[in-house]
Amino acid sequence: MNSARPQCTAYLTADDYRRVVITGLGAISPLGLTVNDMWAGLCAGACGIKKITAFDPAGFDCQLAGQVPDYKIQEYVPKSHRKAVKLMSKDIELAVVAAKEAMTDSGLVTKGIDPEKINVTPERMAINMGAGLISCDVVEMAPAVAASIADGKFDMRKWGKDGLDLVTPLWLLKYLPNMLACHIGIIHDIEGPSNTITCAEVAGYIAIAEAAEIIARGSSDIALAGGAESKINPVLIMRQCLIKRATTQHNDDSEAACRPFDAEASGSVFGDGGGIVVLENLDNAIKRGARIYAEIIGTGQSTSINPAYEHIESDGYGLTIAIENAIAQANISPKDIDLIIPHGVGIPQDDAAEAKAIEAAMGTETKRIPVWPTKSMLSNTGAACGGLDVIAAVCAMRDSLIPAAKNCTKKAAECNLNIVKEAVKADIRCILCCGYTYGGQTAAVILKKFEN
Repeated sequence: MNSARPQCTAYLTADDYRRVVITGLGAISPLGLTVNDMWAGLCAGACGIKKITAFDPAGFDCQLAGQVPDYKIQEYVPKSHRKAVKLMSKDIELAVVAAKEAMTDSGLVTKGIDPEKINVTPERMAINMGAGLISCDVVEMAPAVAASIADGKFDMRKWGKDGLDLVTPLWLLKYLPNMLACHIGIIHDIEGPSNTITCAEVAGYIAIAEAAEIIARGSSDIALAGGAESKINPVLIMRQCLIKRATTQHNDDSEAACRPFDAEASGSVFGDGGGIVVLENLDNAIKRGARIYAEIIGTGQSTSINPAYEHIESDGYGLTIAIENAIAQANISPKDIDLIIPHGVGIPQDDAAEAKAIEAAMGTETKRIPVWPTKSMLSNTGAACGGLDVIAAVCAMRDSLIPAAKNCTKKAAECNLNIVKEAVKADIRCILCCGYTYGGQTAAVILKKFEN
C-alpha cells in the first residue's frame, strides 16, 4: 500500500472532517444544454415545458413535458469511448453531457478531457449518481413484445422462445441505473468510491450528500455528484396520468401548466435533464487555485411513507425532519437561511404538505425567507431535480439574485410561504434546497457562500 496516500481512520472526530466545496457545475435541462442556458432562462422566466415531440402524445391526458434541446452525444464523448454510445439510454447521455461540463468548468483535467494534461489522481476521485427507473425504448422492444403475443395476450413462454431472440443481447446495459456512473467513470477514469442512488426525485440530493460525506471523512479528494433522468417515455407518462399526478388542464397552454403552490395548480409536468456538480475538499481546491462557488455545510434525510403512496403525508413530517437534520448539521438556525428552493411540483395536496413541512421547520422565519420554486420552468426531471436545483442555488448566490417564481399568481390557501413574485437582488449567504418523493423519501442540502 502506498503510505503517501491519506488514509481514512476508523473513528473520526470533528477535527478530522474536511470542509467540502463546489468547484464545478454541469447542467442539461429543458432550458438549454449548459448551466448558463439554464440560469439565463430561469432569470428570464422562460418555460422549458412544451408539447411532447419525443413520441406522439395523442390519446394521453397530459401531452406536455420538459424536453431538453437536441444534441449529439458523440460531441460529448472522447473518441476512445464512442463505440459505447450505442449502449447509452437517454438517461446515460444526459449524465455524460452534464458531467463533461462540470469537469471542464472545474478546471480539473481527466483522461476524458485531455489525456496528455491530466491533473487529478484517479483513485482519489469518487462518483455518486442519482438515477431513476430507466424506461425501455418502446420502439426498440416492440418487435420482441409483438412476437410474444398468443391469442391477444402476452405469453411468457413465447417471450422466452421467440421474443428474446429479437432483443440485442446487450440491451440490459442500456437500462441499468448504475450505468450512468459507469460510463462517466470510464470516460474520466474515476477509480475512487462509486455509488448509485435510486430514490426518485431526491436521488440527486442524496448523491450529493453522500459524496460530500465521502470527501469530508477523507476517502476521496474530489467527487462528481448529482443526477440525471429522462421521464419522457409513453409508459412513464401514462403511469403518471393513471395515478393522477400529471396535469391534464393545460395541453394548449404549456407555459401555464406547472403551477407550484398556486391556487390554480392541477398537477405536475415531467421532463428530462441532468445536473452534476464537482465537489472537492477545501484544501485541495485552494492548493490548485480553483474557483469556489459555495460550501456544503449541512445535509439531511428522512423516510416517512404515506399509505397513499402516490402522495406525501398531509403534514409533510418526513420533510420537516430532513430540513431540521440539515440545519443541525450545518450548526445554524432558520434565521441564517436567505433562500429556500423547494420541491414544488404543482400537485395541490403535495404542495400544501411541503409548505406545512417548511413552515414547521422554519417557524417564525417562514414569512421572511424568500421561496423560489423552479419546476414551473424546468418541469419535474426526476433524479435530476436535486442537481439542477443545487446548481440554480449556486448561481443565485453567485449573482446575488433571486429570480421571480413563475405561475404563482395567487398562493394556495394552505401555503404560508414567501413565494418570490418579482426578481430580488440580495446578499445570499445560506440557501436551503429540499425535496421529497411520492414514495416517502426526503432530503435537504444547505449551501453557504464560501468564506476562507
